[in-house]
Amino acid sequence: MQKKALIITYYWPPAGGPGVQRWLKFVKYLPDYGIHPIVYIPENPSYPMLDKSLIDEIPENVTIIKQPIKEPYKLATFLSKQSSKTISSGVIPKKKKQSFMQRLMLYVRGNYFIPDARKRWVKPSVSYLSDYIQNENIETVITTGPPHSLHLIGLQLKAQLGIHWIADFRDPWTTIGYHKKLRLTVSAAEKHEQMEKQVLTTADHIIVTSENTKKEFETKSNQPITVITNGYDYQELPKVSKDLKFSLAHIGSLLSERNPKVLWKVLGELINENQDFRQEFVLRLIGVVSDDVLNEIKQFIPKQNMDIVGYVNHTEALKSQRQSQLLLLIEIDSEDTKAIIPGKLFEYMVAGTPIISVGPKDSDVERIIKSTNTGRYFYYDDEAQLKEHLLSRFSDFKNSALASFPIGLQQYSRKALTKKLADLIQALP
Repeated sequence: MQKKALIITYYWPPAGGPGVQRWLKFVKYLPDYGIHPIVYIPENPSYPMLDKSLIDEIPENVTIIKQPIKEPYKLATFLSKQSSKTISSGVIPKKKKQSFMQRLMLYVRGNYFIPDARKRWVKPSVSYLSDYIQNENIETVITTGPPHSLHLIGLQLKAQLGIHWIADFRDPWTTIGYHKKLRLTVSAAEKHEQMEKQVLTTADHIIVTSENTKKEFETKSNQPITVITNGYDYQELPKVSKDLKFSLAHIGSLLSERNPKVLWKVLGELINENQDFRQEFVLRLIGVVSDDVLNEIKQFIPKQNMDIVGYVNHTEALKSQRQSQLLLLIEIDSEDTKAIIPGKLFEYMVAGTPIISVGPKDSDVERIIKSTNTGRYFYYDDEAQLKEHLLSRFSDFKNSALASFPIGLQQYSRKALTKKLADLIQALP
């Protein structure tokens, strides 16, 4: 008889973005390890991005239950549709460039919706799930955040029913980059920290996606913490031909501070100095790009060397990863972002396309790229090294020798990662 696990998540198809992929794939493979997943999601969510193609990936044998949610972002769209969509998708403009409406929305979001804008789903969810859990004899509840308000559902269910509770943190809570941009008052910041501590010290087990987050949480909790990264699920796609151009593609959101001027500067210099490079190179941006980043890029890279695609569904993103000559991965140059491992990194690694990554020193991304031999990692001050590497890769491209030679990728397969999760669930008393 399979063990039942109730998974409480906000993001689920047709939502788009990497936050959906993690639990969609866990749910796909958990039955292979003797666990029947029951997924609890909002009935009427307000997702900033949609990808209806992911609906086809929902396993037929999964049980899905829903309850209505009151979404403040829907009300906010009446005031400013663009600002609401931008902020809810995580693209926050630089402080000096924020409009009055954006500043107001950030203040309200940070100080009146603690821990986040989905807090009003906690009380009705606890009421509904308390009966459901007892009727279905469910012993294990898993909450995944952000939104971190979902952990408060687990916290209350643990207090009421004494169930086994696992808290999964796809991102940190109070140390994630955008947290500091919420214009928090002192009392609001303290409330966030109190809630975070309560969750970290009450959950039976904590799952994080990076070693750096584990180190951070170990200073805040004595509860067991396990690292289960995101990963890849190999998908058969129609064979795609590599770009005829020397394409460097970034796939995903480019936030305002995810903006390595050193890279744009180096690319601009190569375009100006090298006629072959100027004729062959194209920077392809696939996904949401903030105006701050776009304006910075345009200062260095001519329009004819850019291809701004916009958001595409997951299948198209996978095709682009295989089609491009190089893949670009960028993280904000900050102590707070060392623990961030974008889900697309693992898809990049199995795409057969070399990676160029720019980010902070001593990050988890740097460690993974180096250990798997899937690309090169650079810091924000590595100007000479970046230029030399791009020229070397361009030479490989001209000689039809541009390739990736990865090692040790199997540990990041979704099935292998799900086994790690299943073993953890089975080990709970």
